[in-house]
Amino acid sequence: MFSYLKEYFDFRACLICLALVIIGLMSIYSATFDINNAANFYKQVLWAGIGLIVMLVTAFIPLRTIQRLSFAFYFTTFAILIIVLVIGSTVKGSKSWFGIGGIGGQPSEFAKVATVLAFASFLSKTDVSISQIKHLVIALCIFAAPMFLILAEPDLGTTIVFFAALLPLLYWAGVSNFILIAILVPILVALGALLGTAQFLIVSILGGVLLYYFRENRFAFAVALGIALAVGLSVQIMYEHMHVYQQKRITTFLNPEADQLGAGYNVVQSKIAIGSGGFIGKGFLKGTQTQLNYIPEQWTDFIFCVLGEEFGFLGASIVLSLFAALSLHGLKVANISKNKFGSLSAIGITGILTTHIIINIGMAMGLMPVIGLPLPFMSYGGSALIANMIMVGLLMNFYANRKEY
Repeated sequence: MFSYLKEYFDFRACLICLALVIIGLMSIYSATFDINNAANFYKQVLWAGIGLIVMLVTAFIPLRTIQRLSFAFYFTTFAILIIVLVIGSTVKGSKSWFGIGGIGGQPSEFAKVATVLAFASFLSKTDVSISQIKHLVIALCIFAAPMFLILAEPDLGTTIVFFAALLPLLYWAGVSNFILIAILVPILVALGALLGTAQFLIVSILGGVLLYYFRENRFAFAVALGIALAVGLSVQIMYEHMHVYQQKRITTFLNPEADQLGAGYNVVQSKIAIGSGGFIGKGFLKGTQTQLNYIPEQWTDFIFCVLGEEFGFLGASIVLSLFAALSLHGLKVANISKNKFGSLSAIGITGILTTHIIINIGMAMGLMPVIGLPLPFMSYGGSALIANMIMVGLLMNFYANRKEY
């Protein structure tokens, strides 16, 4: 029995996940300790228990069953995303929450998993090749459909996660370098246009050079460059039609100190909390920024500042090491899996988790825009926690079936 578990049970992914969940629970307990909000901590404990059960069940479902049901899962979450847009609840300016009888959550968290599985399932078919334009278009549509629904909520953060997961999936599936560059350059040009005219011109020139270098033919190069420039030129129009809170997030990212009591307040206070933790931190339940609730609802997107203040650089480094180990393990699972569906899914899941980690911690440290992404396994929220533990369960499943074709 022990030899079987040693060979097929992914202890590394399981233990890393449990360690992060426990640290997250400690941080949430501390963040809610002095404000009579212990109910959130107990809810998170309940969701962690449910997540653990779901994770272990997912780890032992036959791989072929997961692949066979992937599109059913995808279309179910897609339908729920449509329902959310019609009758969902608006929270913090985004119509992304759905509930029945007081029980609910964010379908977009599960849509990320479903989309990766459906994408991998489609490209795993023997008669499908990513090098064929029609198959590439279908694969992109699998991602684009839920992305547009989520963007319509509007939930810019989750949309970015979808895009960030798509690029490594396309690379792993074998798409040409030109296609990858053609997808990436318009985004970079748009960011350049947002920063200013000079930045827009510099990024456009560099993007054009990259597209020309990797070009497959002149026509494709001209089309890709034209799309990139059109996207960049339309950024200002899109910016003007954004919600006020979204505009504030962009300007606050560029200069958080410009509105320290408004849109930049959370970022400034988070940086103070993390910096004041020093090397070993102030101690559990002893963080002044945390206990005096300087950051509103810090148990959600800014949970990392609680960790940084109370456990310092040492505690933050341990958590970052755990995250890094999980991401590297996801890459390893993708690399050793002989099953194409498992390999592609592992890359997509790793991309989702890694994007969340980088952006959330970057938010807390003032290095990334505040776009409302939770820190995996640690931020308060049932939907995100259960969805993340499902993804770990899938990694465990792919590891156990790594020798299966």
